[in-house]
Amino acid sequence: MSSKKAPPNPAYPQGMTGILNQMNARRAPLTFAQGEALPPLDCDLDALSKKKVKVPSRDAKQQSEHARKDLEISKELKGQNALLHLNALLIAHLRKNNQPPHAADLFVRLWAEQSQRLLREMDLRWKVSSLTTFGDHGKTPTQRSTGLALSTLFGTMKLYESERLYSGRDPERPFTLGGRSKAPLPLDMNGFSLTNGGLDVNMIGRLWEEADRDDVIRPLAHDMLQRLIDDPRTVFRRLHRLRARKLRRLEQSGIDDSRAETLLPVPKDVLAKTHIPPSWGLVCTTNAPLLDVARFVAYHIDLGARRIYLFLDTPDTDVIALLGENPKVRLTVCDAAYWRQLGKDRPDTHQVRQSFNATHALRQAEGDVDWLGHIDIDEFILSDKKLSTTLKSVADDAAAIRLFPAEALASKVPGAMPTHFKLRPASDNAAQALHDAYPTFGSYLRGGFLSHTAGKIFVRTGLGEVRLKIHRVRFHGQDVSNVAQVENVHVGHLHAPDWESFMAKLAFRREKGSYRIQPDEPMKSVGRLLSWLHEEEGDEGLRMFFDEMCLDSSDLRARLKRNDLLLTPQFDPDAALERVFGVRLAG
Repeated sequence: MSSKKAPPNPAYPQGMTGILNQMNARRAPLTFAQGEALPPLDCDLDALSKKKVKVPSRDAKQQSEHARKDLEISKELKGQNALLHLNALLIAHLRKNNQPPHAADLFVRLWAEQSQRLLREMDLRWKVSSLTTFGDHGKTPTQRSTGLALSTLFGTMKLYESERLYSGRDPERPFTLGGRSKAPLPLDMNGFSLTNGGLDVNMIGRLWEEADRDDVIRPLAHDMLQRLIDDPRTVFRRLHRLRARKLRRLEQSGIDDSRAETLLPVPKDVLAKTHIPPSWGLVCTTNAPLLDVARFVAYHIDLGARRIYLFLDTPDTDVIALLGENPKVRLTVCDAAYWRQLGKDRPDTHQVRQSFNATHALRQAEGDVDWLGHIDIDEFILSDKKLSTTLKSVADDAAAIRLFPAEALASKVPGAMPTHFKLRPASDNAAQALHDAYPTFGSYLRGGFLSHTAGKIFVRTGLGEVRLKIHRVRFHGQDVSNVAQVENVHVGHLHAPDWESFMAKLAFRREKGSYRIQPDEPMKSVGRLLSWLHEEEGDEGLRMFFDEMCLDSSDLRARLKRNDLLLTPQFDPDAALERVFGVRLAG
């Protein structure tokens, strides 16, 4: 008795034996009656090409298997070129386990001499059947390999595209980026990378080059591959649209996603050392004024941060005086001596300096906090419960979590803290929600946000040579993929808290920040829109944009609420200032 355990609920209960029996059950040869035969190998194909298919007047029940198949094909191809009928009849015989000796040679001759006429007049179903026949009966290794590969490709497409219809989506409509399951692929295959994967082009390209080696199958194979890449309803086109969508999102959020992803294991000793509930801290590089820094620190200490690693991009004596001796703050002044001590030239861009400091802090944080988040000075954690409680619920195999952003609605009073934030729309109704919430300018902004939509990262400490970037975490040069998404916790971004702040930072953001126009920027983007408004309408045009997209008004809040895009958290950094530092600081 075999010790091999049968798989649970197998698709084919009788295994491979059952598959082969079912496949061969209908492969008995087509019989001929007396006087019936296929056309001879040397038949006049040019003469046949001038004829049209006619349906013979005979009773199929009284005829041979060959005659019944001939009648069936004649009814399907009535009025079409007789060469199509011959091709179909040859395929019918060649599908069986025995056929007239010259059938395969006549099939190959037909395609060698009449391929252009066949391709011009034949429908796609019969072209696929012809490729399958080349795979079984081709006369050269290239004909057989190309035919088998393309037959397998189109057969697999038919299976998964048929099943996909039960999702309720038309073939032209791709799935959403936000709806991706984290479940493993069958056979433990690695998932296809939208941004870096080359499986599609490698597969299509290799098939094209393989077919190019044989003059007979080349026209048919190239015709079908060209149709494949031109059809807007295939998985290749859907993946192309998803890839373009993801790259636009990454560009607008400032993420460089040009490298592969990897799983970052979470060692058991890291989990064993984790506090209950987990402790957390933040790292931030800033050159903001004292009031902004004090609000940021006080708010997050009040929220439960065990440690804040604060890097001053330029020395600030007021900030040093306030925070230099605070036990919950690790203050680092990034002056010339700091960079010299590290043996490193000061990076030119602030983004590179931020990432370097965040990674430096991650090394310091090991043994100090269990989780470290990297956010900016104008960002605040918004949570309806303690963040440590949320971190406690994160799966053990998640190396990091991603908090998605909520963008603050701008106050009419300069310097006042916001009370309302807007959220990104769900992917399945994004276009409609954006149009309703922002009828004039919504289609120009990813998710209706002026700034990033990627959110920010919290990573476990103690995971080794990890690099903490602005929107992602990397391990051995690759983006970490086991990043969990957290519900009901957001990064509140005070990107444009009032009109004055928006205008004061506009030039810098257009040149070096989130409004800069990339070489391959889509025509509808916040950068191009702001440039056009500034050039054509001046401040008045910019103000119209700001009022619709940013200004906290009853009308905007109503539109946001109608689309489930309004967030009104408990958010009062000035009250936290009093609780932590005992005084409200003057602006």
